[in-house]
Amino acid sequence: MWRRLAEPMGLLYGQDALDAVQCGIALPLMGGSVAFTHVRLIDKSYTSCIMQIDSVPAPWQDVLIRLTRVPYTTCLPDGPQVMGILNITPDSFSDGGLHTCIEKILTTVHNMNTAGCLLVDIGGESTRPGATPITPKQEWERIGPVIEILQEKFPHMTLSVDTRHSFVMDRALTAGIHIINDISALQHDPQSLELLAEKECGIVLMHMRGTPQTMDKHVFYTNIAYDVVRELGDRINTALAAGISKNRIIIDPGFGFAKTPTQNIELLRRCLLMANLGYRVLFGVSRKRMIGAMTRESQATSRDIGTHIATLSAMPMGAPILRVHDVPGMVQSIRVWQNLYGSSISTY
Repeated sequence: MWRRLAEPMGLLYGQDALDAVQCGIALPLMGGSVAFTHVRLIDKSYTSCIMQIDSVPAPWQDVLIRLTRVPYTTCLPDGPQVMGILNITPDSFSDGGLHTCIEKILTTVHNMNTAGCLLVDIGGESTRPGATPITPKQEWERIGPVIEILQEKFPHMTLSVDTRHSFVMDRALTAGIHIINDISALQHDPQSLELLAEKECGIVLMHMRGTPQTMDKHVFYTNIAYDVVRELGDRINTALAAGISKNRIIIDPGFGFAKTPTQNIELLRRCLLMANLGYRVLFGVSRKRMIGAMTRESQATSRDIGTHIATLSAMPMGAPILRVHDVPGMVQSIRVWQNLYGSSISTY
């Protein structure tokens, strides 16, 4: 199903995009305020020259139209959403050990919310390359009390749990969590698919090969952008076959997972290929090594400016979910982007 892909190019924004679509020289990208005038066609490993949309052959029209469809509705509001990162871990690469007491956690989430964030992703297991695994019970002991206090203090916020263990998923959902964010796309724990098929929560399927301990050995791709889209497409098909509905699925290209810095940058450059899959996209590049490689900044906590710029690459995809550590800076960046490139003034 995912053999044939189309890469949108020649982007137009705001009123220019609307005018071009009305004149028939552009198509809307994922139903948003950005339009594309050209495409590159991909069939297995074959890549066409860049062509205008009116030159696309008839057998490719269904692939072309696929790029224009509004992503499936999810449990989140329409439009871009900032997802604040809350790691309850002692060893995460950027903020490990910062959120070990409830007072600090509440302050962090309050500041995120005040800045305009309504979505928080809670993690209890570090999944950085080479991280030491912990048991699902240890993971739940870290995040269970946090979920309880956040629901009490911030009942209007949407809570996500970053976990690959069905034990943690089940308890988090029983506690009222809205989204399960699984870096393994439901491959790590064989019970995850069956469990989540019976629930109604949102599900993030992220691209990764191997595990956090082995993923650096799985970085051999024919074409990083094409392979990631197709492998994510296979995980979507598996989820659908298990009984998970389309309007529950969110996809994540998995920057930093089983990818070299050079591959991450190429995937970022060609991220609009994700539009072929038809789902809302979660973008997670915050403070990662790829940002350090581009900015020459060795300190993860000093990579927020680079993070904001790289993350804005997802904005043409209509309703992206932008997962970041620095929420106020990301919210400002979205508002500037919307004023410059949206169809109207900022709506965030």
